[in-house]
Parts: sequence; C-alpha cells; structure tokens
Amino acid sequence: PDGPMGYGKAGSVEGYCGGSGIAELARIRLGRKVSAKDLALAARQGETGELAVYEEVGEKLGRALAVAIDLLNPECIVIGSIFVRDESLIRPAMEKVLREEALSGAVMACRVVPAQLGERIGDIAALTVAQNGLTR
Repeated sequence: PDGPMGYGKAGSVEGYCGGSGIAELARIRLGRKVSAKDLALAARQGETGELAVYEEVGEKLGRALAVAIDLLNPECIVIGSIFVRDESLIRPAMEKVLREEALSGAVMACRVVPAQLGERIGDIAALTVAQNGLTR
C-alpha cells in the first residue's frame, strides 16, 4: 500500500516496474525527484542508491512473474519498455527472486526476454488495436 502508483493503485506491478513508477520509487527512496532515464544512467555508473532502487524493481518484477509462472506455466514471457532499456539493472534481482519463489520446474522451463520490438512495442500495439477496430 505504500508503493508507487501505477494505474491508480499503490504498489501495483506497473507502479514498481513502469517508468513513471520507477521515478516515483526513486523519489521515495532517494528523497529527490529523478527520471527513470537519469536513474538508470546513475545506476550504470555505480551509484549505490540508484542501484538499490533498480534492485527493488527487479525484486518486485520477480515476485509478479513468479505468480504468473506458477499459475500459467508459460514457456516464455516477453517484457517491453523499461525491461528493454534496463534489463541489465533489473534481471539479476528478478532472477534471484524467481529462483526463490517460483516453482522450480516451471521457472526452469520459462524464458524471460526483452521485447524484440524495443521502444516501438507501444506504437505497434496501438496500430494493431486501431487496425482491428478493438475498443474497450
């Protein structure tokens, strides 16, 4: 309940793992406003506070994926956006939590990969919805 907001819900997966949520988490943890992009740059330069924020992001993502893997037993999970950009900062903690929390057989059979469409994934998803006339 005290986590960053995502889609109007405190502590949601989007709140912890989306760009604006990561920036909010950084504000909470570091006590200053910073963008997810600047946070990642500082983390890549070895800044300990920024690295700790990304470790928390990886842990939260790992917990969410562990539930999905245990429930659905997928062969592959494709993650876009922030994971595409910051996989190296997120993956270590994510994999640690997956090994600890997901069913071992299920997690061993599942690959977690960044979207090959990279930053274009949102654009292509929007175009697909428009092309197919899908509405909510």
